[in-house]
Amino acid sequence: MHPIYRVTDFAIIGPYTLRVHFDDGTVQEIDLVPVLEGELFGPLKDPRLFEQVTLDPEAHTLVWPNGADFDPAILHDWPTYEPLLAAKARQWAQKSVSSPS
Repeated sequence: MHPIYRVTDFAIIGPYTLRVHFDDGTVQEIDLVPVLEGELFGPLKDPRLFEQVTLDPEAHTLVWPNGADFDPAILHDWPTYEPLLAAKARQWAQKSVSSPS
């Protein structure tokens, strides 16, 4: 069964880095730089857009105005998921470089 977590609070603590608090009392410091590629997450490289992150009161996760968000369980277990997501982001980056304009 997939555990369900809720983000209760967050703070931007550095460029593209968040401190995220969860309803089970845990906290993750998450550097999102390795996953900022592709159509959805690539635009978050713009610091002005990245800093517009908010806590969605219904989904209990972090969301951005362009529709980007992360499952709270992924944020909760970031050290487990980050390598896979970073590898996926590298694939997205390669596709955008090799795609004709």
